[in-house]
Amino acid sequence: MTTQTYTVTGMTCGHCVQSVSSELGKLDGVQNVQVDLASGAVTVTSQAPLDDAAVRAAVDEAGYQVAV
Repeated sequence: MTTQTYTVTGMTCGHCVQSVSSELGKLDGVQNVQVDLASGAVTVTSQAPLDDAAVRAAVDEAGYQVAV
């Protein structure tokens, strides 16, 4: 298991959290996604390290951005 934390910008409500969680949950190997709306921190637990490009693409698909 591996855990990675990303900062996602633009989330303002529960629907935002649900969208980001849903898209990240579709990535291969993802076991759990936890989102802290106040800080924008998104913690992803997966079977193996995730490709950053895939994470960015999933967050982008949800309509948000991973902060650089």
